[in-house]
Amino acid sequence: MGPNSMPPEAAVYPVVFLGAGPGDPELITLKGRRLLDAADVVVYAGSLVNAALLDGIKAACHDSAPLDLEAIMRLLAEGHRQGLRVVRLHTGDPAIYGAIREQMQWLDHAGIPYEVVPGVSSAFAAAAALKKELTVPEVTQTVIFTRQAGRTPVPERESLHHLAAAQATMCIFLSVSMITAVVDDLLAGGYPAATPVAVVERASWPDQQIVRGCLADIAGKIRDSRIRKTAMIVVGPALAEDSRIVSKLYDAGFSHEYR
Repeated sequence: MGPNSMPPEAAVYPVVFLGAGPGDPELITLKGRRLLDAADVVVYAGSLVNAALLDGIKAACHDSAPLDLEAIMRLLAEGHRQGLRVVRLHTGDPAIYGAIREQMQWLDHAGIPYEVVPGVSSAFAAAAALKKELTVPEVTQTVIFTRQAGRTPVPERESLHHLAAAQATMCIFLSVSMITAVVDDLLAGGYPAATPVAVVERASWPDQQIVRGCLADIAGKIRDSRIRKTAMIVVGPALAEDSRIVSKLYDAGFSHEYR
């Protein structure tokens, strides 16, 4: 049964795609917490979403891990048709590797309204865990969010090999299981072997783990660790521990307009 075969019944509440944040239940937005507490139906992204976010809520909760797209959409559509508050709870921010595009297209085709509420990305939780600023004056003013090609292909023009030429800070999602290939591509693209790298597993969770190194040794360190998935790779000169560059923002002689 496709979206066209659904009865065109109106409901008061739009379906909400909600970013749950990176793991720490306190890193959901105030708006997100309010919507979750008021929800009647929640379809959440399996073990990636901290179950503590669901504690005490009144909603009927459905784990989407064993479901295909059609089954997920049936849950969202049926709740909407019944006039219920429906939340599709995604990890981090749903705009980044959230797989919401096909869900929104499905709802568009079915004539079901929806809204998207952002969340804290795991990239920013990783930066916080590392106590690092991803943009450093005179070092890099660019951050690239990307991933290594795997079961999901990556356009060749966006391969790590090509992106490495920018020498920017790079946050590499969903790729720690391919760390050797990641390192090989970054080196081939132009990052020096001494470029600092950090891998943050389960950023903001109680069992968060950090492994630091450089491109020359990080693959071996990860192989020796227990990190196999759910980790962010952060690479680039902005991570250098010896940088003493200071922003001009709070310089006594700098204009105050943008403070």
